[in-house]
Amino acid sequence: MKPGAGKTAAILADVCCVLAFVAIGRASHGEAAGLAGLARTAWPFLSGLAAGLLVTRAWRRPAALVPAGVGAWLGTVAVGMALRVASGQGTTFTFVLVALAFLGLFMLGWRVAARVVASIRATRLPQA
Repeated sequence: MKPGAGKTAAILADVCCVLAFVAIGRASHGEAAGLAGLARTAWPFLSGLAAGLLVTRAWRRPAALVPAGVGAWLGTVAVGMALRVASGQGTTFTFVLVALAFLGLFMLGWRVAARVVASIRATRLPQA
């Protein structure tokens, strides 16, 4: 694996979690499909993700549950919701709860799954 490939994959995994959240949310509310609508809804959350990753210095250990995973998750939701309000997109308490649940499950979940897979691989491979 190339140097930095794991870091890129971790960031892409988080971005995919955010985009899945946005796409599912837009579809469940009957909002028009399209790149412009997706981008309008996603940018606050992607900005929050970037903030969370920067604050936790996630590039050091991007697949770590703490601080990278928790920082990415909470940054995505907190900053994302604040930017939605500031940009006139609005939010509700239930939306915040849904965002916390979905993004927590998926952004922390892929990290737990990666840890389990790494642990299984480590026990199956002969030690040098």
